[in-house]
Amino acid sequence: MGLMTFAEIAPLLACPRCGAPVVDAGTALHCGSSACALSAVGSFPLADRQPLLVDFERSVLEPAGSASSGAVDPLRARWSIERLAPPLRPLFKPRNRIAAHNVERMLSLLPAPSPVALVVGGGTMGNGVEAIYENRRTRVIGFDIYGSPLTQFVADAHHIPLASASVDAVLIQAVLEHVLDPARVVGEIHRVLRPDGLVYAETPFLQQVHAGPYDFTRFTSSGHRYLFRAFAEIAAGPVAGPGAQLLTSIDHLVRGLTRSELAGKLARAACFWLRLFDRLIPVEYAMDDASAYFFLGRRAERELSPGEIIGYYRGAQRRA
Repeated sequence: MGLMTFAEIAPLLACPRCGAPVVDAGTALHCGSSACALSAVGSFPLADRQPLLVDFERSVLEPAGSASSGAVDPLRARWSIERLAPPLRPLFKPRNRIAAHNVERMLSLLPAPSPVALVVGGGTMGNGVEAIYENRRTRVIGFDIYGSPLTQFVADAHHIPLASASVDAVLIQAVLEHVLDPARVVGEIHRVLRPDGLVYAETPFLQQVHAGPYDFTRFTSSGHRYLFRAFAEIAAGPVAGPGAQLLTSIDHLVRGLTRSELAGKLARAACFWLRLFDRLIPVEYAMDDASAYFFLGRRAERELSPGEIIGYYRGAQRRA
């Protein structure tokens, strides 16, 4: 079914501050609770025909310019592979087959007939997740900190402006490193998911800083699992292994020596073959040296305990 219309989403919207329903005043939206500071008409103004459902007092986003006409992705690199001919792009960014497989699996587990899937950080389409938009029975909601053709509103993931238990699945790919409080964001994901709802996440471990001032956090495999401790695991593991991780190090080594982002990208393309070693490395070793990890899980009512997360470790450094 693809992206939902805003009219379809409107009944699911909730104030990012108090959780009350959002009211449409015709030209702008506002919180429906008279006791809320965001109840004034125009508290959620439209920008480029998409509402800014943001509590700016509790967000790093700025009221002016966070989603204005012609806004662009603030996380986009200055040098983009989109400028290259399609046959050359895989040298820099191969298709994410792990994501493609796991998204297809998540879609197969969703309830019939028309589940709702939320894409957090959906301003651009992620690598390997096309199926979530192409699936004939899935209705998609997308938001980001800027507006795009793939979003219906602008929001801060620390305060998702949707009612509790309103969606069946959440996709969050390469986003949690860019938020100030990942645990808060995952808590919001848990809140908006219906009972037994699904989440698919990908988050970096051994990657250099990207997106400059918008990059904050990294997770080991165990740390990533504990972040999603209120979810029952379906599958988890490395997205890209030591070979892919080494490529990013070469990229940044060369760009540091040459002061050129393009030179780093060209060095990465020249050494693309290093990625092939990931096929030879056992998973337990990749778990200790991965570029990124994925987690596919189901919303649960019980959290993993601190003791259980110690026993969760799956790397190559197990003690006999």
